[in-house]
Amino acid sequence: MRDLSKRKKILQAAIKVFARNGFYQSKISEIAKNAEVADGTIYLYFHNKDDILISLFEEEMTAIIDEMRSQLLKENDPGKKIEQFAKIHMGLLKRNKELAEVIQVEIRQSSKFMKEYDNRKFSEYLDLISEIILEGQEKGIFRREVNPGIFKRAFFGALDELSRLWVLAPQKKYSISTAAKQISDYFLKGLSV
Repeated sequence: MRDLSKRKKILQAAIKVFARNGFYQSKISEIAKNAEVADGTIYLYFHNKDDILISLFEEEMTAIIDEMRSQLLKENDPGKKIEQFAKIHMGLLKRNKELAEVIQVEIRQSSKFMKEYDNRKFSEYLDLISEIILEGQEKGIFRREVNPGIFKRAFFGALDELSRLWVLAPQKKYSISTAAKQISDYFLKGLSV
């Protein structure tokens, strides 16, 4: 039986190594060294470096989705939920900068991840936005002609672009909370009846 805490240590080490070196420049041996395990131990848990990246993404997205759901359940107003989603999404950058860099930059460097991976976790995350839109439409506070599928991608795209900019920019021109508030305000104006 494999040790789940060892697997978690490997994934946490991979976040640090991928953020520091970039996905392509990172070596399994360096991840093993940072996790304080033998190189061969990595292969007991993962097939290769792409598998580590995909596993890392799935586990972290599961935690992010769970947190987002629990926070959104505390709010009844769909407009406030949109604001909350933006705030929580952008706040993840501040809490774990290395993870944010891996998700924002390094995952996009893996051709296997981008081309072959059936990204159900990402779809589930985006569907949280659709659910808010549908709720707002049912309550009569969001316009009926707004397509939740288009909205979720546009809203996420705006958040994603500012997140990427925040991760990559050496100097931050505005705070995460300002960005989250302004993005949600722009989109809420387009949603309102």
